[in-house]
Amino acid sequence: MIVKLILNLILVPIPDIGVNGAAWASVACHLVAFTIAITSLRKTIKLDLTFSKFVIKPVIAVAIMGICSYFSYLTLLGIIAQKLATIIAIIIAVIIYALAIIALKVFSEEEIQMMPGGSKIDKVLKKLKVY
Repeated sequence: MIVKLILNLILVPIPDIGVNGAAWASVACHLVAFTIAITSLRKTIKLDLTFSKFVIKPVIAVAIMGICSYFSYLTLLGIIAQKLATIIAIIIAVIIYALAIIALKVFSEEEIQMMPGGSKIDKVLKKLKVY
C-alpha cells in the first residue's frame, strides 16, 4: 500500500504520465505483495517454485496469446463489427492460452489431476501424447 501511495504521489503529477502513473503504481504494489507472499511461502512451507515454470513459461504463453488475439482482432475487424470482433478475439485468446499452457507443459500430470475434471483432461492429453 505504501509503494502504491508513494508512486501515485510521484507519477500522477508528471504531465507525460498522468493517470497512467496510477496503473503503474498498482502494478508495482502487486509486484511487492507477490514478492512478499512468495518469500513467505518459500520459508514457511519450503515451497519449491522454479523460475522457468512459474514465470518464463507463463510469460511465453501470454506473449503467444497476445500476438494471436491481436492479429485475429485485426483480421476480423475488416470483416465484422468491432464489438463482435473483440468478443471473438477474446475467445480465441482463451483457447490459444490454454493450448500454449498445455504445449509448454506448465502443469505436471499431478497438477492436472487436481483440477476440476482433471482426470478427463489427463486422459485426453495422454491420448494426444502430450504428457
